[in-house]
Amino acid sequence: MIGRVGVDLYPNELRTPLREVRTFTRYVGGFAGNVATGLARLGVATAIVSRVGDDGHGEFVRDFLEGEGVDTRFLAVDPYWQTPPTFCEVWPPDEFPLTFYRKPTAPDWQLSPDDFGADDVAGAPLLYATGTGLAQSPSRETTLDALRAHRGTTIFDLDWRPTLWEDASEYPSLAREAVASADVVVGNEEELAAAALDERPARLVLKRGGRGATVYDGDEETDVPVHHVEVVNGLGAGDAFAAALGHAVLRGMSLVEAVRRGSVAGALVAAQLACSEAMPTLAELEAAL
Repeated sequence: MIGRVGVDLYPNELRTPLREVRTFTRYVGGFAGNVATGLARLGVATAIVSRVGDDGHGEFVRDFLEGEGVDTRFLAVDPYWQTPPTFCEVWPPDEFPLTFYRKPTAPDWQLSPDDFGADDVAGAPLLYATGTGLAQSPSRETTLDALRAHRGTTIFDLDWRPTLWEDASEYPSLAREAVASADVVVGNEEELAAAALDERPARLVLKRGGRGATVYDGDEETDVPVHHVEVVNGLGAGDAFAAALGHAVLRGMSLVEAVRRGSVAGALVAAQLACSEAMPTLAELEAAL
């Protein structure tokens, strides 16, 4: 699991503009933090490859992940840049504006090969990476090198967040480079359009929001319906989806079945306020299935 991690500050007052919110609850956040937690709760031995700041927020991230059973050997401490907070507003069922504090950079964008064991990462059965990790150097080069060197199954999430890019025009070429090294590509319709891929990946999971997902596996195309819940906060759904998807892939399930399980896991998280702390256990996922 390589990529973005930080703290999410979720408002205790729902349906309230950020300028009026008085109290927040802090959670571990970011794709890498959330998905690592989701995988660990599903029983997968998981390590995170990222960076946090030398501050209380970074210690909070490390303590939480270690408590969940995530291996933090490769969660480096940045000596200068502080752990980034992300604030959100919660307007169910489908508006969840985010305010990122990642300028001019953040610890995980300073990730370098010296921060982790290259052989350990290359030999892992499953590796996740995302488009956000390509937004700045040296994380950009570090992420692409890890994808190329990986010998197991690689999942690349397009994760297109234009506000995090200084030059958004760089995204398509870098995304194509990452996709070329991936076994499974995950993204929604907007992200796929932004990547402007020359051709559809052989194994693509296209997320369509309330319309479910479409799985392209070679020449086969399969629609997977959405799992309906009353949405509280949709922000963590995609990360729970990714965790359950990877868990199923490791268990040898078909990509269609993996997406079905991911859709249910995502729905379970969307029905709660938290992201990382709402990730389902294997027993909870199986019960919902």
